[in-house]
Amino acid sequence: MTEIIFPEGFNWGVATSAYQIEGAWNEDGKGESIWDRFTHLPYRIANGDTGDVACDHYHRFEDDVTLMGDLGIRSYRFSISWPRVLPEGAGRENTKGLEFYDRLVDRLLDKGIMPVVALNHWDYPQALMERGGWPNRDSVDWFTDYARLIFDRLGDRVGQWITHNEPWVIAFLGYGSGLHAPGICDFSKAYQAAHHLLLAHGKTVQLFRQGGYPGEIGLVVDINYYLPASDRLEDIAAWQRVVSEVRDLFLDPVFKGTYPEELFGWISFHRPQIFPQDLDTIKQSIDFLGINYYRGERVSFSVSGSLLKAKQDPISEPGWSQTEMGWGIYPSGLTHVLKDIHERYRPPKLYVTENGCAFRDVFDNSGRIMDWGRINYLRAHLHAVSDAIQAGVDVNGFFVWSIFDNFEWDRGYRPRFGLVHIDYENQNRVPKQSAYWYKDVISSNRICV
Repeated sequence: MTEIIFPEGFNWGVATSAYQIEGAWNEDGKGESIWDRFTHLPYRIANGDTGDVACDHYHRFEDDVTLMGDLGIRSYRFSISWPRVLPEGAGRENTKGLEFYDRLVDRLLDKGIMPVVALNHWDYPQALMERGGWPNRDSVDWFTDYARLIFDRLGDRVGQWITHNEPWVIAFLGYGSGLHAPGICDFSKAYQAAHHLLLAHGKTVQLFRQGGYPGEIGLVVDINYYLPASDRLEDIAAWQRVVSEVRDLFLDPVFKGTYPEELFGWISFHRPQIFPQDLDTIKQSIDFLGINYYRGERVSFSVSGSLLKAKQDPISEPGWSQTEMGWGIYPSGLTHVLKDIHERYRPPKLYVTENGCAFRDVFDNSGRIMDWGRINYLRAHLHAVSDAIQAGVDVNGFFVWSIFDNFEWDRGYRPRFGLVHIDYENQNRVPKQSAYWYKDVISSNRICV
């Protein structure tokens, strides 16, 4: 057995998002989000599930943070519910919502856990959606004003800030395919939303610098490992279009100040409206880039493959099967992605801000969940992170998705990603074997392979 030791100061964390765990969807003055509206419509979510209660974290956060402390967690990445603090998305502040995040941050610090705060993990205010949502350019200023409120309130205690989590998902699942809230199927709006998300990111980074707030600020994107299905030109071209939309569309503007023109040529009249100086605003110096990585996908040309004419199928490395969600398991793909991003963009720091898997949990006769599949998955991906570090990539930390089983968007509550099992009937928390394994990894700063 070989030990892999991680660099001194490596940041070990866990991640969640507000809508997926908080519940209390209409309590204490909180406004409606697009996910509140979307999940309350029929036939949008598996089993008709909603995030109305979720993990009831809003009422149980003190005990939840205590549990994190008991598991040795160093950093907790969570998100702010925009409509909880600004019920109409702009204007009137909700004191009780702001006080909740005050208490959460203070509780984390009391337990020696660093707060890592995402401003946008998808729960956009419904009131602003009714004024056009992310395709409306005014959303840039709405978001910046919201960010200023949160910076002013929590900036003295938060070490790291994330502007957006997975803007590709917001734009293309929310406005392109309609799979996610707000459920719009319009690729012109999807690309316009993508541009405004980037513009809001850039203006928020400017605000952060101008305000002299302490700490660091960055962006989180989702990039999986994509392989062309063959060496045929049509498969390679389809693969390139997928990679360009997922990676280049969001990172080229941030790091290079340009958009991928070949992709824009392909999408034709769906190209977003871009004003002079927009790209200068987007291209701001960030302190870190977060990569969310989960799976491998094989890309092939398909005439029925929507706008990009591409079909994506799960692919796993030899010896691996698939997760409960049908995702391909490809650990070495994470090494490839981290090296590619490092070589292509040279971000100041890289973090793996999400990695994890959904497997069916089974209690044994002693009441334990021995989730060795999850442990093997995480161990293999941490090995891949180490390989990237050895190749010269400055990876500074790793965040498991997720500390808790939670509401998994269109899939509802069936997929369980958590290190901690949640009984949704009574809200009991039971750490799985993976939670204790991760505690040992954190305390020793190493894994055994």
